[in-house]
Amino acid sequence: QVQLFESGGGSVQAGGSLRLSCAASGYTYSSVCMAWFRQAPGKEREGVASIYTGSGSTYYAASVKGRFTISQDNAKNTVYLQMNSLEPEDTAMYYCAADPIAIEDFDGYCLPSPARSYWGQGTQVTVSS
Repeated sequence: QVQLFESGGGSVQAGGSLRLSCAASGYTYSSVCMAWFRQAPGKEREGVASIYTGSGSTYYAASVKGRFTISQDNAKNTVYLQMNSLEPEDTAMYYCAADPIAIEDFDGYCLPSPARSYWGQGTQVTVSS
């Protein structure tokens, strides 16, 4: 059974940085679409970034492009989200998702299906002004 465990959340001031980690276990897929989502109270879940582990291709939401970086360590089955220049609007619960079915599309990146994905328990990020 696929299991995902997020860590690295916390509280920082605006302009600060955090690095989230998502450790995956229980799967043997050679390529997986891994992604970070976030959800703030009263708001819809938002896809933040994705990475296709087979090629390393990445996707970023416009709201985080240039500030966040998603990366992977295949030896550790871990995906990271480096978050710089954090803003109060980044405050949310951050979730890691893994979709073993999604592949890269014609734009060169993968987008996981939330309904089909495996999910972690989430890690809270709070940014104060």
